Amino acid sequence: MGVAQPGSQWHTHTYRWANQVPLTEGEGALKVNWCELSVSDQAGTVLYHNAWITDWPITAQNVAALAASGRARWRIENENNNTLKTKGYHLDHNFGHGQQHLSSLLATLNILAFLFHTVLAFTDERYRLIRATLPTRKTFFQDMRALTRYLCFPSWEGLLRFMMRGLEIGPYAKPTARQAQGRRR
Repeated sequence: MGVAQPGSQWHTHTYRWANQVPLTEGEGALKVNWCELSVSDQAGTVLYHNAWITDWPITAQNVAALAASGRARWRIENENNNTLKTKGYHLDHNFGHGQQHLSSLLATLNILAFLFHTVLAFTDERYRLIRATLPTRKTFFQDMRALTRYLCFPSWEGLLRFMMRGLEIGPYAKPTARQAQGRRR
């Protein structure tokens, strides 16, 4: 049993579940396992409520872990989708235009771009430095669009060096007054 810290609140987690529930009416309907989580405060106000389906059998021993997994997955998906919709990737509902596979193609290209930018954020120090210097991802994309529209760069590295030089960061940062004074001695 946990001990409440001063100023903390106790929350009640209520789990409900059922196994082998038909997903739709009628014979031959797919059967799923369903669980629900409600979190309420001491006054009984519901702070969080959600439900999930799974093919895993749900028991009293695993329902909390399955709900926590569903909650984490939902959060990850929402945060990624929010980034793709609002942070310069332009993933939107208007991708439904086209005769056959245009929406899938455009969504796939957006997700691939997001993946490459995520990999770059982990592996490329110059990319991280430029992204940290520019105020938003949209600014980064607008700068890249303008530069590549009018200039041809021999490589990705050449583009990043050009941007660092223009932003006066990294190896192209202007020396501080203290550094300049140390060089004069």
